[in-house]
Amino acid sequence: MSRTNGGSRRGCLPWVLGGVLLWVWFSGDGEQWRDAPLSVEQFDPRSPRRPLPNIGESFIIADPGPQQDSQGTAFAVDRDGTWLTAQHVTNNCDRIGMVADDGIDAISDVIESREADVSVIRQGPLPEFALALTDDLPSEGSLGYHMGFPAGEPSVVVSRYIGQAYAARGGPGGQTEPILVWAEADRLPPADGPLGGISGGPTFDAQGRVVGVNAASTPRRGRVLTTDPEAILRLVNASAAVDDIGEVTDLSSPARAVRLFQALLDRGVIRQVYCDVR
Repeated sequence: MSRTNGGSRRGCLPWVLGGVLLWVWFSGDGEQWRDAPLSVEQFDPRSPRRPLPNIGESFIIADPGPQQDSQGTAFAVDRDGTWLTAQHVTNNCDRIGMVADDGIDAISDVIESREADVSVIRQGPLPEFALALTDDLPSEGSLGYHMGFPAGEPSVVVSRYIGQAYAARGGPGGQTEPILVWAEADRLPPADGPLGGISGGPTFDAQGRVVGVNAASTPRRGRVLTTDPEAILRLVNASAAVDDIGEVTDLSSPARAVRLFQALLDRGVIRQVYCDVR
């Protein structure tokens, strides 16, 4: 990443401020939200799926039931205001907003993939720079870094790449989607518990490129599941909203990943995103 110095954003959103923002957002009393209708499109490439290697594990993502008020993570992929997050973060929301220094920015234009757990946010806040996407797969055993806000707290989850697979969403017989499978190795800062809230955040490879969107985790087996990078790029190309190549930096160690995450928080390139269901 060629630019690392920047203004003073929240490196770690204070809980008091976060609570106030959430109360204002979910209370729904502000006139500004009535003037921000949400448009959601769906994209289905209907392309034949390539056979994936058998990694010896199967994955079922349980149906969580009707969408409820929730929070996830989003990250910028174009300086004109295009962001990525997880499809299950935006699905069936009445309002979507992203945390800003002075409140919450309402989101009005979303494209959801019907192939994988990823959504494109168009016409969002304008970031200082964008992250680079790739469809190159990591090598087996290489480090990956999942960034976002599990339980509302900024965190980097360090993992090692296992391989490609499919996950059945909604239980056996549900829609299958292509995923990458990672073995969790560490959390920085140290923490435990579910990773809810990291959904939609970027997964970086050691070259500093986004190779997936955080989609799900299996605490019992210590696995993190991310969207297949080819499915991400199919949605991004269909959105016609990404012109930037994006910026990269060396992430050959967890310490470098932590420094990058702090810089992305400070520059507003990774943000919390909220779903409001009325």
